[in-house]
Amino acid sequence: MEKRLRLAPSPTGLLHIGTARTALFNWLYAKNNDGKFLIRIEDTDIVRSKSEYTANILDGLKWLGLFWDEDPIKQSERISIHKNQIKRLLEIGAAYRCFTSESEILELREKQQKGGLPPKHDNRHRNLTSKQIKEFISQGRSSVIRFKIDDETEIKWKDQIRGEIKWQGKDLGGDLVLSRRAFGDQIGDPLYNLAVVVDDNFMNITHVIRGEDHISNTAKQILIYRALDFKLPIFSHTPLILNSLGKKLSKRDSVTSIDEFKDMGYLPEALANYMAFLGWSTKTPVNEILSLSEISKIFDISDINKSGAKFSWEKLNWINSQYIKSMELTKLSGLIKKYWINKGWKSPSREWELKLTDLIRDSMILLKDSIDQSKPFFTLSEIQSEGEDFLENNKDAKESLRYILNYIKEENISRINSSNAKEIINKICVKNSIKKFVIMKSLRIAFFGCLSGPDLIQSWELFSENNSDITLIERCLT
Repeated sequence: MEKRLRLAPSPTGLLHIGTARTALFNWLYAKNNDGKFLIRIEDTDIVRSKSEYTANILDGLKWLGLFWDEDPIKQSERISIHKNQIKRLLEIGAAYRCFTSESEILELREKQQKGGLPPKHDNRHRNLTSKQIKEFISQGRSSVIRFKIDDETEIKWKDQIRGEIKWQGKDLGGDLVLSRRAFGDQIGDPLYNLAVVVDDNFMNITHVIRGEDHISNTAKQILIYRALDFKLPIFSHTPLILNSLGKKLSKRDSVTSIDEFKDMGYLPEALANYMAFLGWSTKTPVNEILSLSEISKIFDISDINKSGAKFSWEKLNWINSQYIKSMELTKLSGLIKKYWINKGWKSPSREWELKLTDLIRDSMILLKDSIDQSKPFFTLSEIQSEGEDFLENNKDAKESLRYILNYIKEENISRINSSNAKEIINKICVKNSIKKFVIMKSLRIAFFGCLSGPDLIQSWELFSENNSDITLIERCLT
């Protein structure tokens, strides 16, 4: 039978890294088993759900390379179907109308709190007669629909990650609310636990992979599956993503949305690669730099850890730097050029852009690092104090720069390349008895304003093609 998995995000915020990793695990499992990865947008929260969040979630998944196999389904378009299933539960006696008011629920909660008891509904309207129901309706009282959960009921299932899990009915908080309040004999809008069961059955979902914070929901949903005589999917509950303190990663940790990772300059391939190993590892050691396709071939859901996965910026940064180093030069240059354009920087040629990209790529961790790394090639670098001290206190520093200018003029050199740059330095070094490191440092100060920077010879070639090397050298002699 075809394995069918889904991601069912609520469009009430930007795509979160936790949701993205859940999507990734579902996608990997589907691909490993020649199954299908599907999307269901759970947008029944009318107040908080926004179309821009739906677009953000779908765009984020595409950016990560997690494409789905069928058109996404919107839960809000299926409300009438959900209500029909609630009616069915009412007809078979598995659910009932509960007229408990908000003030009565609050009173019950306060009483339980004073007694040191966990919050739990007392199911007071489970056995109302039809006469009592009509009386409540005639009084204008609204009702929710509750699903019956007996305290003695045991719910258990074999989780693909955690093994056998057991829950007792008495630990599920009383009879479960299936729909929001409505007046008369109407049924209010369905709530999560009912809608997800109905829609997973409709979509023929065979495997549900989601976070461990859904374990109690799974216990409730299994009871609904049984009451509606639906086939149970196989469940798997992944560990949470933790911050450096071992607590659940949240907005308080600054960066959590996929958009933020993208804006910081992380590559989608690198982030997806990192997320795959965030809570999952193979029994035998493998290369940590793997494409999604490569990971899908070795992915085994039983290898997902039960304990929380601690997020590591250091590891993510290392993986991102490896992808930058190995990326095809033309593609990387195209990504970096966007940063240059945003800064209003213009390059002399496409070839020059490729050379600059190749020069700075090994020193980059994030794509946005290209701004600082390439800035000296577009704007004048101020000479720092260490550079000024070297030029003033080393007697051969400025002289070496004068010799370079004279040599270029005498030899009528129009462009510097790696070959003639080395020739110029070596000849001046020998002819004028100046140590090579003095010439190299003097040039570096002229170009970058300091004693450090990328490869000097390649840099000189780029400055020459940009028609700025002579000007930069001359400013050190004024």
